[in-house]
Amino acid sequence: MNAAEPVIEAMTTTFKPLRIWPAILLLAGMALARVTPMLVEDMPFAVVMFVAMGPLALGLLVQLWWLIASRASWRERLVGFFGVVVAAAVAIGLSHKSMLVPGSMLVTIPLGAAGFGLGAALCGRWLSFDRTWVALLLAVAGFGFGAMIRSEGVWGDMLVDWSWRWDATAEEVRLAKLAEQPTAVADEASRNDAQLDAWLASPEWPQFRGPRGDGAQNGPGVDTGAIGDSLEPLWKRPVGLGWSSFSVAGGLLFTQEQRGPMEAVVCYDAETGAELWKHEVESFFEDSIGGHGPRATPTLAGGALYALGASGHLMRLDPKTGDEVWAVDLREVAKRKPPEWGFSASPLVYESKVIVHAGGADVLGTLAFDTENGELAWSAPAGDHAYSSAQLGMIVGEEVVMILTNRGADLLSPTTGDVRLAYDWTHQGYRALQPRLVGDALLMPTGLGTGTRLVRLQPDEPGFAAEEAWTSLRLKSDYNDLVIHNGHAYGFDNAIFTCLDLENGERAWRRGGRYGKGQVLLLTDEDQLLVLGEDGEVILLEADPKQLIELARFQALEGRTWNHPVLVGDRLYVRNAQEAACYRLPMKPARGVASN
Repeated sequence: MNAAEPVIEAMTTTFKPLRIWPAILLLAGMALARVTPMLVEDMPFAVVMFVAMGPLALGLLVQLWWLIASRASWRERLVGFFGVVVAAAVAIGLSHKSMLVPGSMLVTIPLGAAGFGLGAALCGRWLSFDRTWVALLLAVAGFGFGAMIRSEGVWGDMLVDWSWRWDATAEEVRLAKLAEQPTAVADEASRNDAQLDAWLASPEWPQFRGPRGDGAQNGPGVDTGAIGDSLEPLWKRPVGLGWSSFSVAGGLLFTQEQRGPMEAVVCYDAETGAELWKHEVESFFEDSIGGHGPRATPTLAGGALYALGASGHLMRLDPKTGDEVWAVDLREVAKRKPPEWGFSASPLVYESKVIVHAGGADVLGTLAFDTENGELAWSAPAGDHAYSSAQLGMIVGEEVVMILTNRGADLLSPTTGDVRLAYDWTHQGYRALQPRLVGDALLMPTGLGTGTRLVRLQPDEPGFAAEEAWTSLRLKSDYNDLVIHNGHAYGFDNAIFTCLDLENGERAWRRGGRYGKGQVLLLTDEDQLLVLGEDGEVILLEADPKQLIELARFQALEGRTWNHPVLVGDRLYVRNAQEAACYRLPMKPARGVASN
C-alpha cells in the first residue's frame, strides 16, 4: 500500500465536495434583487420589498445552507458560521453610525454573506479546511467594506449613497463652501423697502407647489427647441441639507436648510444666489434613510413668512430681515415626539390662521395658530403621522382644508376646524403626497402597496359623504407628487413616469420615463410637463395622454434630488440637499403676442 493512501482516504472521509448549487442560486437571487428595478417596470409592493430586503434575507439563507445543506464537515460548519457571526458583529460595531440602520441591512450584512457564499462555491471541490478559510476571508472583506464607508442617505431604489468614512463628510464640504459664499447682493437697490413691500404684497410663488398648491403654472411654455444639449445656469451655489422647495416674491427666494447643528430659514437673492439673511434655530433632525434636515417649504402670506422645522419649530418671521415674530414648538403643543421622518407640513395660511399637521393624540392632529401671536386657534383629530401638507379646496361652493394622513383623508372647516369629512382609508406606510380635487371628487394619491383612489363627494349632514369611484394600483406615487391636466394625472408610479385616466383609474401609458423618484410641474397653457429627475436632470415632456413624448432635457443639479422645482416666468429655481441653481429658460411668446 502506498504510504500516502491512508492520508488521502482520511481526507476524503472527512471532507466531501460541497453541494454548491443552493449557494449559487442564493447568490444569483441577491444579484437579481439589485437589478430588478432595471428589469421590471410594474413592480407590486412585494417586489419593492424584495428589492430592498431581498439581499439581506438571501444572505441569511446562505448561512442556513452552510449549516444544514452544504455537506461541509461539522467542524467546518461551526467554524464558518460562528466566524461569520463574529466578523459581522465586529464590522457593525466598528461601522460609522450612519451605517447602522439601514446601511448594515442593505450593505454590510449582504456583502459579507455574499462573500462567504462566493468563497464556499468557488472552493467547494477542495477537500481541505482551506475552503472554509477562503470563504471566511471573503466574508471579512465584504463586512470590512461596510465598516469603511459612510452612508450619505438612500436613493429611491434603496441603494445607499456612500463615501469613504475617512473623507470629509458631504455636510462638512457644504459648510466649507457656504462659508466662502457672498452674503449680500451687489445691487443694494434691490433691498429698498418700497421694492420689498411690493414684492411681498404679491408673491409669485407664495407656498409649497405654487400659487394654488397644485404644482401648476400658467403662462408661456418653454421653447424646447432652443435648449439644446445643455443649459448654463444664471447661478449655482451650495446649500445646506434638506428637502425643502422655494417660495418666491420678486427678487427674494426663501427656503430651509440644515447647517451643521443649526436649522435655518434662508433668504437668497433671486438674481445672484447671494444670501440675504438666515434665521437659525439650534436643532438637528437626523435620518439615515431619508436624509437629514428640514422637509417643509416656507409660506408667504400677508407680508409675513411662516416656516416649520423638522423637529417641530413653527415660526413667523419678518421676510425682510429674518427676525422672529413668534415661535411655537409642536412637540409641546401636540404632546408628541417628531414622527419618524420629521414634521414635514408646509404651513397653510388661511385668513388669520396658519395650519399644520402635527399628529398629536385625540384632537391634536391638525392645528391652527393665530397668525398675529401664535396662539392655538383650533385643533382637530387626524392620523398620527403624515408627510403631506394641509391644502385648501372648494367643494360645492364650500372652502375646506384637505389633509392626507396614515388613517385616510380629512376635510376640515378652515375657520373652526370642524370635521366635514373623516374618510377612512388606512395606509400602513407613510403618506407624503398632496390631495387633489377633480371637480367635486377627491383624489388621494398614496404610497407603495396602496395606490391612488378617487372618491366622489356630495353634501351630507354634518358635512360631506364620500363614495369610492375607483382605486388603482397603476399609480403608486410614494413621495412624488402628481399634476392633473385635461382629465389625466401625470406622476410617478414608483420610479417610472406614468399617465392615468381619471375617469376610470386606468393607466393611459407607462413606457420609458425612467427618471427615478423625481418631481413634476405642469405648464398648463402649453400642455407641457417639467420633470426634475432624481439624479438632478430636467426633462421637458408634452402633456399627451396617448404617449410619453420627450421634448428636451438638460442636467441641472448633481446628486440625489427630491425637492420640488419652481418656475416663475422664465426662471427655473431648483435645489437638492447640496446645491441650488437658477436657469433662464427660453420661453415661447405669450399667446396672442407676435414674436419678432
